[in-house]
Amino acid sequence: MYLKKISIINYKNFAAADFNFDKKINCFVGNNGVGKSNALDAIYHLSHTKGYFNAVASQNIKHGEEFFVVEGVYHKNEREEQVHCSLKKGAKKVVKRNGKVYEKLSEHIGLIPLVIISPADANLILEGSDMRRKFMDGIIALSDKSYLKSLLNYNKILSQRNSLLKYFAANHIFDQVNIDVYNEQLIVYGNELFEKRKKFIVDFIEIFKERYHHIIYSTGDNDLLENVSISYKTQLDKNNFKELLDSNLQRDRLLQYTSVGLHKDDLLFKINDFSIKKIGSQGQQKSFLIALKLAQFDFIKKQTNLKPILLLDDVFDKLDENRVAQLIDIVNDDNFGQLFISDTHAERTETLIKKTKQSYKMFALN
Repeated sequence: MYLKKISIINYKNFAAADFNFDKKINCFVGNNGVGKSNALDAIYHLSHTKGYFNAVASQNIKHGEEFFVVEGVYHKNEREEQVHCSLKKGAKKVVKRNGKVYEKLSEHIGLIPLVIISPADANLILEGSDMRRKFMDGIIALSDKSYLKSLLNYNKILSQRNSLLKYFAANHIFDQVNIDVYNEQLIVYGNELFEKRKKFIVDFIEIFKERYHHIIYSTGDNDLLENVSISYKTQLDKNNFKELLDSNLQRDRLLQYTSVGLHKDDLLFKINDFSIKKIGSQGQQKSFLIALKLAQFDFIKKQTNLKPILLLDDVFDKLDENRVAQLIDIVNDDNFGQLFISDTHAERTETLIKKTKQSYKMFALN
């Protein structure tokens, strides 16, 4: 599977652009601010129906314009797949596959598996639990449509329950029957998500540890070889969901939102049993994140039997020489498919890419 070509209109800083890609390695090079990351984000958009760097769709429209269009043609399973994504201000986003409009954007998820490695990934360590839940959910949902459906239903019911709690508070009333209706639905979807998240972590942690150790040995950073772990933190681990909702009802009424449940889950990233955010060195955190994203690649590849497209955004400027060389060496094997790279130094990029002995194309942006 690979992206053959893409057409971009009014997307971020692009007025109009067309690119025809190599099926192995493609490099966007140029100074900062010319749109290298935006080109990768357009590719990401075609897989995930939203941008990686800004999920607010309207903010991806070029300043001063009324719409954007991104279209791509893929080679997958010996046939062409055409994907169209467009948005007009004040209207709903439109995503088409081979000319047919999806009724729900979620139906498209998983058609074109893709993984991105970017400096923005640091937020997985530095930011709150919401980032890590989205990371976990995104991986599971890519190959499990029922999980994605249950997740969307859970979030919808959660929003409705929160609105009801606000309504009760504003009108100084309460209706236990209505609350019970929402509770019952949250419990059904929540328990399903809980079981699948538990299973995912068991499978994922082994893949992650293997990638982390490979990275450390390959870069020669043996002093960084510590005991790393990922664990699943959830209120349902030691509590029945119904009892949890019932015992926190008065608190929820005061707060006017649902304070317990699967939407409070988190992933704990540790090194030697301590938070990597608190004690991890910069080198340890970078290696942890690269291992995390490569494990994501491996997991998706195993589940879908497809090699995801891999985007490397600005990693050459943000990683030391050892890690860059090691990362290029890792992706230079048959386990990986098409690769997209953005970098500020054309000569540096091309020198590294030539060492792979793979076919490639360079795209100079200005």
